[in-house]
Amino acid sequence: MEIQPKKCLACGKPVRGRSDKKFCDDYCRNVYNNKAKGAHSSLIRNINNILKKNRNLLASLLSQEQETIKIEREKLSGLGFRFGYFTHQYTTKKEATYFFCYDYGYLPIDNGWFLVVKGKKLKDKDYLF
Repeated sequence: MEIQPKKCLACGKPVRGRSDKKFCDDYCRNVYNNKAKGAHSSLIRNINNILKKNRNLLASLLSQEQETIKIEREKLSGLGFRFGYFTHQYTTKKEATYFFCYDYGYLPIDNGWFLVVKGKKLKDKDYLF
């Protein structure tokens, strides 16, 4: 009985070497894995890019001396801020809800104004405004 050589999952060429080897080389392994993860990771990558852009925009508004700043919604939108994307929310005892993009957040206040804040790190784990 003749044993059929295993074929590369990416290109179909015969695979030589270890019995559990699936690809003929690193290039084929990368091509195969990139195709397999492409659709899902593309969506996640795009959302993460939006979140990073939002965070960096909020960070650029505050200087190192400032802890908060007020800004109009139109100005934030004009800078490319996307309000539908945030990492988490924090609701205070007074029912005010802050929206955070990682460690920077904003609080909607009166008439289209927002208060931008930098979160404070607690116990080397979580951020609290």
